[in-house]
Amino acid sequence: QVQLVESGGGLVQAGGSLRLSCAASGRTFSTYVMGWFRQAPGKEREFVAAINWSAGITYYADSVKGRFTISRDTAKNTVYLQMNSLKPEDTAVYLCAAEPGLGYRPERIATIFPRYWGQGTQVTVSS
Repeated sequence: QVQLVESGGGLVQAGGSLRLSCAASGRTFSTYVMGWFRQAPGKEREFVAAINWSAGITYYADSVKGRFTISRDTAKNTVYLQMNSLKPEDTAVYLCAAEPGLGYRPERIATIFPRYWGQGTQVTVSS
């Protein structure tokens, strides 16, 4: 069993930055892919970014490419999402997710429903 706990959400002005953390506990496999998703009220859950645990290969949604950076600290079992140049449309609950067995292809997490989810952290970007 894997537990995920997000932190770092908050209120920020447009153009500002925010750094989210996702702390994972339990067994972490080298084949895991970790990802960030977001969901705004009245909208479906949207893929944001993903990283494979072993090599740190990343994959991003077009909407955040060039603005967001996903990374991981393997010693701390933590994945981060650095969000820069934030826009009001980035406002959402951001959720951390994990899926074992995806290996070196982080983009695959965007095509499935991951096995493990955190509770989410609210990010609000004011105009």
